[in-house]
Amino acid sequence: MDRTVSFSGDPSIGVFSRVFDDVAVIPPSAPEEYRQSVRDLLEVEIIPTTIQGSEIVGSLLTGNGRGFVVSGLATAEETGRLEEYREVFKLGHTMNAAGNIIMTNDTFAAVHPDMPASLSRELGEFLGVKIIPLTLGGVKTVGMAGVATRKGVLVHPRTTRNEITALEEAAGIPVGTGSVNMGTGLVGTGLLVNGRGYLAGLETTGYELGRIEDVFGFLE
Repeated sequence: MDRTVSFSGDPSIGVFSRVFDDVAVIPPSAPEEYRQSVRDLLEVEIIPTTIQGSEIVGSLLTGNGRGFVVSGLATAEETGRLEEYREVFKLGHTMNAAGNIIMTNDTFAAVHPDMPASLSRELGEFLGVKIIPLTLGGVKTVGMAGVATRKGVLVHPRTTRNEITALEEAAGIPVGTGSVNMGTGLVGTGLLVNGRGYLAGLETTGYELGRIEDVFGFLE
């Protein structure tokens, strides 16, 4: 099965979906071919739902093995669906596009540098992780400028040495730069990855796929 895919013709698959080691949250409108690719290549159970009535699930949802963090505008029905799998933390602050402003795995979370300290502390306690306010290549929406698993972190190609060092110290795993979809630095917009596999946006080149496989440890 191909490692590149689109969501109804759009290569920005990370905007529409959020993947974990056991589940993937995708919009109910996702084509069957897309569902099958996510299910089979990442070895996950599919949770079909919108967030705040929107299909941009990847921008509005994040989390780790301990819990989901969602937009504060998510409906009771949507959060109820997610609560079948994890506890759910709803962002009440105006900064509520969780998938855009938070990049996390089970050990750390990089957050938008303008996030209030009180909210950062609450998130750290909920997810059970160390919180680091950070930019990636000067980009504040770290959830779209980087992707993290328990094996590695892929970040925007303009990420500075100081930013990478901060990530390496917090995460304790390899950090590398890369892109998706023919040079898009916002790697979170075009990449779904967990400990079992990955899917990249349809326009991602062979070189970019090689970087993804290297950083996340998929090379033989």
